[in-house]
Amino acid sequence: MPFVTTTDKTELFYNDWGTGTPIVLIHGWPVTSAMWEYQAAPLVEAGFRVIAYDRRGFGKSSQPHTGYDYDTLADDLAAVLEHLDLDGAVLVGFSMGGGEVARYMSRHGGRRVAKTVLVAAVTPYLLKTDDNPDGVDASVFDGIQEGLRADRPHFLAGFAKLFFNAGLLNFQVSAETQQQFVAQALEASPKATLDCVAAFSRTDFRADMAHFTVPTLVIHGDADQTVPFASSGKRIPALIPGAELKVYEGAPHGLQFTEMARLTEDLVAFASR
Repeated sequence: MPFVTTTDKTELFYNDWGTGTPIVLIHGWPVTSAMWEYQAAPLVEAGFRVIAYDRRGFGKSSQPHTGYDYDTLADDLAAVLEHLDLDGAVLVGFSMGGGEVARYMSRHGGRRVAKTVLVAAVTPYLLKTDDNPDGVDASVFDGIQEGLRADRPHFLAGFAKLFFNAGLLNFQVSAETQQQFVAQALEASPKATLDCVAAFSRTDFRADMAHFTVPTLVIHGDADQTVPFASSGKRIPALIPGAELKVYEGAPHGLQFTEMARLTEDLVAFASR
């Protein structure tokens, strides 16, 4: 299996398919790069080179005890780009992965990047504070960590429903897809799963946003119950001049599944310009 070795000797698993303009897909929490299965193959068929890697601690990548802060995660992304010698890449960050994109743009100067896409991303700052009143109350994130510590499989099964807005009157997502979500999440290191909650909820990316100097597309569902649109996607265009915002009406957080064709079409159109 192909791996990238980072500066601290962590092994990052990746898939590299196709030829053409490289699109790097960065997955969300608490799953793996396999979450992109409904976009990866169509993007290759559309003429792109598609790279999707597992974040440290998740999927087939190494599970070190440390390194789940965004500086390290951005350095991991840099290691992938450099190992594959990518140039003119399109970075697509979903949810937590949007944070990697933001920190990479500031910490590494956007090197090797031609365009960025933030999909249901945690940027610019999720935590509610005195100077960030549109954020999410800290008790929500504390509750996530408490649930993981008490019974990780049970918590993740419930979280899967929230991720897809699944309920008695919503049949967009099958029980099997929710089970697949939980199975991916359970591959992860429990330590990584906990530490990443702290990272994506408490990292302030507002200063990073000024470093987006390439064309940027923002995609977010306005029914997202995991990363609320008002706390995240809605605010990004004011911080990235020229960024294009596409709001998916009624879409949940897991729109890579519920809006699979639309998301792929938007990625193809944006990357092709």
